[in-house]
Amino acid sequence: MARYTLVYGLRLVPEGTLVNTSDVRLEMKDGTTAGVTLHTIDGTIPQLRRALDRSLDAFFEFLPGATDEDRRDFDDS
Repeated sequence: MARYTLVYGLRLVPEGTLVNTSDVRLEMKDGTTAGVTLHTIDGTIPQLRRALDRSLDAFFEFLPGATDEDRRDFDDS
């Protein structure tokens, strides 16, 4: 089974107060860099939880390198 490092961050701010996000860069052991895509979701706590769950499900569905075995063994559906 493939092994990964999941890089993530969450911060909850009052809706309407966020005016900008900046790129996040990761530096790899070999000296290359990679970006981290930032997403925003607005709503109540229950809406945010549902949207985050859907977003994570979609992320893992399209994850390059994830094998059918990985998806079969760890998919919650």
